[in-house]
Amino acid sequence: MKTALSIAGTDPSGGAGIQADLKTMTMNGVFAMSAITALVAQNTTGVREIVELTPEFLGQQLDAVFEDIPPDAVKIGMVASCELIEKIAERLRFYQARNIVVDPVMVATSGDRLISEEAVGTLKSCLLPLAAVVTPNIPEAEILSGMIIRSAENIESAAKEIGDACGCAVLLKGGHNINDANDFLYGDGAGTWFYGTCIDNPNTHGTGCTLSSAIAANLAKGFDLPTSIQRSKDYLSGALGAMLNLGRGRGPMQHNFNLTGEFARKA
Repeated sequence: MKTALSIAGTDPSGGAGIQADLKTMTMNGVFAMSAITALVAQNTTGVREIVELTPEFLGQQLDAVFEDIPPDAVKIGMVASCELIEKIAERLRFYQARNIVVDPVMVATSGDRLISEEAVGTLKSCLLPLAAVVTPNIPEAEILSGMIIRSAENIESAAKEIGDACGCAVLLKGGHNINDANDFLYGDGAGTWFYGTCIDNPNTHGTGCTLSSAIAANLAKGFDLPTSIQRSKDYLSGALGAMLNLGRGRGPMQHNFNLTGEFARKA
C-alpha cells in the first residue's frame, strides 16, 4: 500500500486541516500519516485560537515518520512562520522526499492575511522549489505573483509567473467569481485548463485541503500530475455533490484573526 504524509494544522471539527487530509488520503486509497504544524481551535464558522508548534518538535515528528514509513507523497498545508517553513524544507531535502504538494494557506475566507511578508518570501525561496505542484487559490496566487487576478488571462499569467520564479508546477484554482470550477495548470512551459461544474453547496470548508491531499494521494499511487489533478477534481466534485450538511453551522467558514498577531503563540 502506498503512503502519504500531511504536514499541516489541525481542525477539531474535522472539515479541514490534518483531519480532512487524513480522511481524503484514506478515501483515495493510501496509508495516511501526519506531522502537525499548529493546533487550531476551529469549526466551520470560525477560528478561536492557534497554538503553533516549535520547529524542533515538528522536526521530531518528521523524523519519526521518515525513519519508519517513508511517504510516497507529501502534502503541506498551513505553515505560517519562517522557522517552521525552513525546518520542513531542511528535513524534506535531507530525506529526499518526492511528490511534494504545497497548498499555500495564506488568506482566510474573510480576506485576512494568515502569513507575514517575511514568511511568504521564505516559502517561495525554500519550499516551493521542492514542490511537484503548488495549489494556490486566487488571493494566494495574487500574493505569490504580485499580480491582480480578475480574468482567465490573469490566471494564466499569474500561474506562469509563480511557476517560472519558483521552479515548480502551479495549479491555480478558480473560484472567487472567476472561473468558478475551472483550474489552470502551468508546468514545463505549458498550460492546461481543467474544467469542472460549479456545484451550489455552501459547505465548502476544507475544499482546498481536500483537493491538495487527493492530488498527493494519487501521485503516491503513481499517476502523473495531470491525471492526479483530474482524479482529485472528480473526487471533490463527488464530495460536494453529496450535499453533506452537519451541525448547526452559520454558513461558510469566516476567519477573523491574523496568525501573525495576538492569536498566535508558541507551544
